[in-house]
Amino acid sequence: MNAIASSDNAQRPRQFLRIAVAVFATLLGVAGAKAASPATHLNPQIIVSHHHWYQLGVASWYGKFFQGRTTASGEPYDQNQLTCAHRTLPLGSVLRVTNLRNNKSVIVTVNDRGPVPETRVIDLSRAAANALGFSDEGLAPVKVELIGPQEELAQLLMPAGLEAPRE
Repeated sequence: MNAIASSDNAQRPRQFLRIAVAVFATLLGVAGAKAASPATHLNPQIIVSHHHWYQLGVASWYGKFFQGRTTASGEPYDQNQLTCAHRTLPLGSVLRVTNLRNNKSVIVTVNDRGPVPETRVIDLSRAAANALGFSDEGLAPVKVELIGPQEELAQLLMPAGLEAPRE
């Protein structure tokens, strides 16, 4: 039995050493994680809450018949510009509209009110409908996302090759 008792005693320092190393490693890991975490509590001004507004529904487009007529924003309607009509968003709002059938997107500016049919969420210019690939069909399921009111976004050039057909 002496042989067994002496071997148990020889194992105890090793077990103590293993436990001590494990505790040390855990403490070191926790301290490292705290040091690597962002210090948002030091500068609360950098925490900004963003509300991402979007709407799902059916889009239509309007073109030739309204060409040159005054929009709700006061500017003449141009079917070859990337604009739209929306019932409630402020004039000048910049939107990303995505065709849910083909996943094509376009950036448009709200410059008019509408659409007239209550079953639709947005009326796009012919150029925007062409960019989204539904100018032949007339209607498409879309996601409308508010990007912002920044005028510089509204001035984005139409991607090459996406000009609306002139009639």
